[in-house]
Amino acid sequence: MSLSVGDRLGPYEILAPIGAGGMGEVYRAKDTRLVRDVAIKVLPVALANDRERLARLEREARLLASLEHPNIGGIYGLEESNGEVSVAVRIGSWFANQTDRVRLSDA
Repeated sequence: MSLSVGDRLGPYEILAPIGAGGMGEVYRAKDTRLVRDVAIKVLPVALANDRERLARLEREARLLASLEHPNIGGIYGLEESNGEVSVAVRIGSWFANQTDRVRLSDA
């Protein structure tokens, strides 16, 4: 299931798509509880039912949560909503610049 601008995934409101790959889709979103922008990596329902893929996403989230560096997005949460599993990640200045470039190149 692809998300559209304005869709909600738990407390996150989707603002824009960023990219997609083998592990799912990434969106820029607004954390409506804490009023901050985040990147949401969504593992679609079909993959969330795959134990290996789910375990891989959870390992990735735990690994990132254990690291602190300005160039590594900090983990804000590992969520599940309507059968979709997602990871909320801090959007740092490098990441924000990359998403701005994507938007400009799409124009």
